[in-house]
Amino acid sequence: MKKILLCFACGIFLLSCNSDKENTAATATTDSTAKSTVDMPYTASYSSNFTTDISDADLKMVLMTYKDWENNNMSGLEAGLADTVLVYFSTGDTVLLPKAGIIKLFTTFRDSLSSVKIDMGGWHKMYAPDKKDAFIVTWYDETDTYKNGKVDSASYHDINQIKDGKIIWYAQYKRPKK
Repeated sequence: MKKILLCFACGIFLLSCNSDKENTAATATTDSTAKSTVDMPYTASYSSNFTTDISDADLKMVLMTYKDWENNNMSGLEAGLADTVLVYFSTGDTVLLPKAGIIKLFTTFRDSLSSVKIDMGGWHKMYAPDKKDAFIVTWYDETDTYKNGKVDSASYHDINQIKDGKIIWYAQYKRPKK
């Protein structure tokens, strides 16, 4: 009888421990959705409220532009661009051109390459509900082989702004590999 009571007491003890874990998990979930009370050293001038509420179709469209660049498919890349695109190149140059002008620039540079290899490290969907702006950010390594045999490789971080299923703004940041 003592063994049965001991087993019963242990069972009740274990059940009471599990319910505390459930309560803690519920509290943590509630706390994580509440506004942060941590005093941040900066206030975001654009937005600090981002979600991942962007369609997989938009993500695929952006990633296909990279695949089209890699495969020298300029008509495929063109399909992902809006009528006018603002581009911030990693060189510091900025252009705002119609789609045809952007494709002309891209084609001129791509024609100097015999091959491009992209190792896509990752991407993230970022939607700012307060601004109603959608972005796909990417991180990747690219190795370019020029027609003269020169090989150039770098790590990139790009920001692609999407509107109505097309890229309207593109910014590229580059760190050359050694």
